Amino acid sequence: MNLILMLIINFSLATIVVLIAFWLPQLYLYLEKSSPYECGFDPLGSARLPFSMKFFLVAITFLLFDLEIALLLPLPWAMQLTSTKTTLILSYSLIILLTSGLAYEWFQKGLEWTE
Repeated sequence: MNLILMLIINFSLATIVVLIAFWLPQLYLYLEKSSPYECGFDPLGSARLPFSMKFFLVAITFLLFDLEIALLLPLPWAMQLTSTKTTLILSYSLIILLTSGLAYEWFQKGLEWTE
């Protein structure tokens, strides 16, 4: 009985949230919100404007460092070693590797937007 009651409550709450999410934005329509581009681009201009390659390099660099940090955070909990010294050495070596990679990118001016 508890499972059926929980399913009914969860389904009804999810339905209410979905209905509110579809109904609420339609109340406050204005010109910028109803245009296809909400981010400030002019919808009458060309859609094929070239992006700078620097933008993609910075984005890839961000993703690389973001993934490395995502690998670093669960390291102490994922490693079930008896000595904490090995875990600390691995964590510090990963932090030093990330810091040296960031310093290299910084000195090579890979993080600057302007060319």
